[in-house]
Amino acid sequence: MTDITTTYDAIIVGSGPNGLAAGIRLAQEGLSVKIFESEDTVGGGMRTKEIIRPGYLHDICSAIHPMAIASPFLKSLPLQNFGLKWIHPKYPAAHPLDNEPAATLYHDVHETAFHLENDEKTYLSIIQPLIENWDYLTDDILGPLSIPSHPFKLASFGFNGLRSASQFQKKFKTERAKALYAGMAAHSILPLNSLATSAVALVFFGTAHTGGWPLSISGSQSIANAMAAYFRSLGGTIETDHKVEDIRGLPPAKAVLFDLSPIQVTRIASSLLPAKYKKKLIKFKTGHGVFKIDYILKEPVPWKDQQCSKAGTVHVGGTFDEIAASEKTMDRNEHAEKPFVLVAQQSLFDETRTPDEKHTLWAYCHVPNGSVKDMASAIENQIERFAPGFRDVIEEKKAMNTFDFQNYNSNYIGGDITGGRQDITQLFSRPVSFFQPYATPAKGLYFCSSSTPPGGGVHGMCGFHAANLVLKKEFGIKQKDWKAEF
Repeated sequence: MTDITTTYDAIIVGSGPNGLAAGIRLAQEGLSVKIFESEDTVGGGMRTKEIIRPGYLHDICSAIHPMAIASPFLKSLPLQNFGLKWIHPKYPAAHPLDNEPAATLYHDVHETAFHLENDEKTYLSIIQPLIENWDYLTDDILGPLSIPSHPFKLASFGFNGLRSASQFQKKFKTERAKALYAGMAAHSILPLNSLATSAVALVFFGTAHTGGWPLSISGSQSIANAMAAYFRSLGGTIETDHKVEDIRGLPPAKAVLFDLSPIQVTRIASSLLPAKYKKKLIKFKTGHGVFKIDYILKEPVPWKDQQCSKAGTVHVGGTFDEIAASEKTMDRNEHAEKPFVLVAQQSLFDETRTPDEKHTLWAYCHVPNGSVKDMASAIENQIERFAPGFRDVIEEKKAMNTFDFQNYNSNYIGGDITGGRQDITQLFSRPVSFFQPYATPAKGLYFCSSSTPPGGGVHGMCGFHAANLVLKKEFGIKQKDWKAEF
């Protein structure tokens, strides 16, 4: 039972990666902070559950975590002291093709380039400068629009990143390099002719060659649990199974931060937000949705190319043109017959995922927001295309459409797992303003969710930047060299 008479310095509603990150940052400064979570466990998109059979661990949303490794803030936290252990597959990602070996993303940039053959020099010319300046770039890329800390390095990235993937892929000669690039760009959940989809591809290439694409032992829940444990060690408190319906039901606090979608905040804080601002929040554009299947397999996926069996993530979609067509179809509110499918093979590398010799598999494709179409057959056709006999190794499965995702996490409006459409019009101005993306017009009320810059992903940087603004505006604490201090 919540004691609404207790006063806190700050309250956070929602315990996804950004809510937890915000709580940690505020607690690091000695503030009294409480997090409210509507579900029975913390984590938001980082939850792992036994959704098919006891003992089989399935990541519900996030599964592979390049952005957690890249995040300047998460890297600064001693999460390894609170149970978090990373596993790095031999290859970050593989991209099977029909009539030639899979395009493989290796940890080493030179090895990746070498196997792209005629595109070796092109790949190195694009990616080598990116990884050489990676630590500088992530400070600017993973933040709100502002005067960059490293303007010349960011300008070089921006020149390439602001282009569409469809335009940028023309730099490559071979179909395999173009296909590998398409798989990275399609993480944007946008048509590949959209501006700035190249930035998404470049960031994912950069993460592979600087930190990797790891998974956490025993599932993504381990990340959430470690963050929650560290937050509690700093004096923070968490109350689960508490759904906040109205801000007036919260205990007194100098600041309230919402790790929620704009629609939810409009409802919960309606009594405090100006009508004009609420209208702007309602106009916030949601992103496309996803359709996902979790599997229990009798044995590993029988990929034709065994490189795929050594990769934590497999991008299934064929050529650049095929993937571009799939994402364009989605953007027309239609469903692709041959969708781009993201596949994660956690149990190949983490024996804790199953109680026996069987395997789990995680696969999803992009669909229009609010879609109720069953995409299971289309997903399995695509996997079977590159792994003949895949259907024969399926023992059991459970699918989630866009409304299942929304029911699982009310932030995922219509199956949107990225906190809103991340196109050029909303990339930095989410949810409303370029200049104050985290603050609202109401005194003491803030956004800290992925509906603020830098957007979706398990990196915690939305919460970190929101917390720093709260520290400055509400408590007069300016951002210090937190990396060195903590």
